[in-house]
Amino acid sequence: MGLELYLDLLSQPCRALYIFARSNNIPFEFKRVELMKGQHRLEEFRKVNLLMQVPALKDGSFTLAESIAILLYLVRKFKTPDHWYPSDLQQRARVDEYLAWQHTRIREKESKVFLLKVFLPLITGQPPAPEKLQGAIEELNVVLKQFEEKFLQDKPFIAGKEISLADLVALVELMQLVGAGHNIFEERPKLAAWRKRVEEAVGKQLFQEAHQAILNVKNLTADQIAPEMREYTKQVLLKPVS
Repeated sequence: MGLELYLDLLSQPCRALYIFARSNNIPFEFKRVELMKGQHRLEEFRKVNLLMQVPALKDGSFTLAESIAILLYLVRKFKTPDHWYPSDLQQRARVDEYLAWQHTRIREKESKVFLLKVFLPLITGQPPAPEKLQGAIEELNVVLKQFEEKFLQDKPFIAGKEISLADLVALVELMQLVGAGHNIFEERPKLAAWRKRVEEAVGKQLFQEAHQAILNVKNLTADQIAPEMREYTKQVLLKPVS
């Protein structure tokens, strides 16, 4: 059996894996797991990933969860070009630094805005409370400023002159906001120029293909969302502002 990647391209980490594998000509079978339908909770998928999350990898009898672990597995197994995960100690440390930081900063703040702008209105039929949305956007703006000043600075890419895993992981995350109708690139020329470089490095056609679903996410209807996800979203997002 060959390499299998279990993905839903509505998911940021899944898009990173899909783009990385395709841009490096890594052969794999695309196993679609539709999160909106709750397919990640089915017993069949649970055999692949007990955590019931995408992405997941299956390589023969070997299975692996967590997107960063999977990306690094592919880097090592397929000996992808050095710029993705540099052999230079300090450049690699820059990549590691961003990958360690992004989970609880960019991911957390972006996801809150995305859920407020997309899923809450979809599920409840009501817009989010203005003060809650504004608070989430202000928190997001803080981490975007940190991203520009700390990680990107005046470099073409996070680790230097060439694209790395850090850039790919960062951009697919930020594209979630574009799908939500919150285009953070319009008033941030440095981020916009970086985005263009990343897209060109992986191939614009591939990048657009991978983002087709998320850029049309507002076409989703409530009946396309699994009941457990609707309930979870209500519990998380209808909590009063503390």
